[in-house]
Amino acid sequence: MTLSHLKPQRVWKHFYSLTQIPRPSKHEGKAVQFLEKFGKELGLETIKDEIGNVIIRKPATPGMENRKGIILQAHIDMVPQKNNDKVHDFKKDPIQPRIVNKEDGEWLYATGTTLGADNGLGCALAMAVMEAKDLVHGPVEALFTVDEETGMTGARGLKPGILKGDILINLDSETEGELYVGCAGGLDATAVFKYREKPLPKGHEVLAIHVKGLRGGHSGMEIHEGRGNANKVMMRVLLPALRDLKAKLVSIEGGNLRNAIPREAVAVVALPPAKVKGLQAIVDSVLAKVKNEYANIDPNIEIFLEKTKGKNMMCGQVALKMAKAVYACPNGVDRMSLEMADLVETSNNLAIVKSEDGQIVVKSLMRGSIDSAKEDLSEAIRATFELAGATVTLSGGYSGWQPNMKSPILKTMKETYFNLFGKAAEVKAVHAGLECGILGGTYPNWDMISCGPTILSPHSPDERAFIPSVDKWWKFVVAALADAPKK
Repeated sequence: MTLSHLKPQRVWKHFYSLTQIPRPSKHEGKAVQFLEKFGKELGLETIKDEIGNVIIRKPATPGMENRKGIILQAHIDMVPQKNNDKVHDFKKDPIQPRIVNKEDGEWLYATGTTLGADNGLGCALAMAVMEAKDLVHGPVEALFTVDEETGMTGARGLKPGILKGDILINLDSETEGELYVGCAGGLDATAVFKYREKPLPKGHEVLAIHVKGLRGGHSGMEIHEGRGNANKVMMRVLLPALRDLKAKLVSIEGGNLRNAIPREAVAVVALPPAKVKGLQAIVDSVLAKVKNEYANIDPNIEIFLEKTKGKNMMCGQVALKMAKAVYACPNGVDRMSLEMADLVETSNNLAIVKSEDGQIVVKSLMRGSIDSAKEDLSEAIRATFELAGATVTLSGGYSGWQPNMKSPILKTMKETYFNLFGKAAEVKAVHAGLECGILGGTYPNWDMISCGPTILSPHSPDERAFIPSVDKWWKFVVAALADAPKK
């Protein structure tokens, strides 16, 4: 399926090309080469900076030289998530798109993996603008950044002075008809518990506790929905197993990306055969409770035991202390905004719990539109894990993007949207880490806004793009370029 029959064909053809190029975060090299070649073959000034960002520069069309320069910005990388039963190597294999017809129209999914519409569609639209010879626009630049999803490395490494435009249109929002003027900042917390191992006692049974079937999703865009977190659900079984049954922890692994709500977790424990029924009773009890609690948001949750093998177990009380700390750690929405209705102000995603090489590493991603509130939450998380004996490191912090309701490009694009579609675009801020906050720190003169097509469940294998929304978004951005403010 090449997607060539979809409208606008000039956007979808580029998106399909990107689905065929592996580009998980930190492995975007082939896509960077592809974009660099694309710009040069168009005869446009094309730059690859030392970080790997690609910049393509296109002059104004005749009569539009007096307009402010616009930068169309999107990130190249995608989140690599797949269903457990899907065989897929994100560093080698292409994405397999498929169209699903629903009552409200056609949706584009991938087959058992993330689709990469976040932010491949943004890249594709910028490519289509660069390629088109029939548009009206002032000076326009396309900025394709790397590694947005796992550290915003491209945005952080962008040098001042390399871009010439005055206005940034970020193409990484995920609801058509909405204009975003603010975003959350982020901060990583990493807690490390060190442990020693010793051989398992003879006669102990080794069992894997599985938590599966959760929806997962984007830890910013969907954190307010109350979706189940596999690591938190796991602790509801593991804590009483370690504390009350005196089970011993062999290993644990839950979640694999800091910005994705964890969908699955597995903990391997050892205990005497006489206590296996007690563990099964805990599993049955917790499953009944969470089935009831998450019935409307995560109805397919599973918790079950499976016989397995193991040689060593963790010594002492480290595993129990870890379980208590993860159980107590704040997760989900911490505070709603008092300035903008329905906006999450501060949240935490308890993303990863993994034992390996004598350490249990617990990673969380906090988001917040007010830096001080985000820092306050980080101190609560730090205290929780330090009380349990872990070493805690805070890193990767970046500020949010503060809304400017008097923005000239906001005024222009509101008018453009209404003139095109006869209704007002909604103006919002997003509880996610758009690159605007970082880019605006490097280019404080920029007037910034963000828009996009409708994409649901990014960062999960349920990711899907609403096909009709892409055509509306294309028409809107093209019209906005033609309506660019004068210098």
